[in-house]
Amino acid sequence: MKTPFASRFAAIAATFVIAVSGSALAQHGPHRHGAGGADIAMAIAALKGQLNLNTSQQQMWDNAVAASKAARETGRANFGRVRAALAAELAKAEPDLAAVAAIGDDVQARNLALRHQVRDAWLAVYSTFSPDQKAIVRDALVKRMARMQRMMERHHHEGRQG
Repeated sequence: MKTPFASRFAAIAATFVIAVSGSALAQHGPHRHGAGGADIAMAIAALKGQLNLNTSQQQMWDNAVAASKAARETGRANFGRVRAALAAELAKAEPDLAAVAAIGDDVQARNLALRHQVRDAWLAVYSTFSPDQKAIVRDALVKRMARMQRMMERHHHEGRQG
């Protein structure tokens, strides 16, 4: 049975691994929320049925989807490195949390590079769109922004009442 100290230490360690790894686990290719370019990629991906892609665009689309999936899997594996390092350090009498933080920083940098690659793949697809296709994306982004603004206002309003 764990002692209260051990349980508390485990909770602190879990918080630590999440903090040092940044958004490693949150890496979801074009489906990651709240990252500007990633939101754009997610919006584009959601509109496939409306865009009437030509053969060249379809090939680029398929490549962007494949890059997204590969980045997601690599991001998860990278986060696994942080978890494994933390577990190894916690097994020691005197864990080296600085070593875990260094691995977390490396993972965060690698995953950021992955997110940029995925974003750039989706932006390359977008750059081939006709004005009509770009208008479809623009309209979807305007709706998305309005929906997000309403949610933020509602959250802010609820926070004032509570």
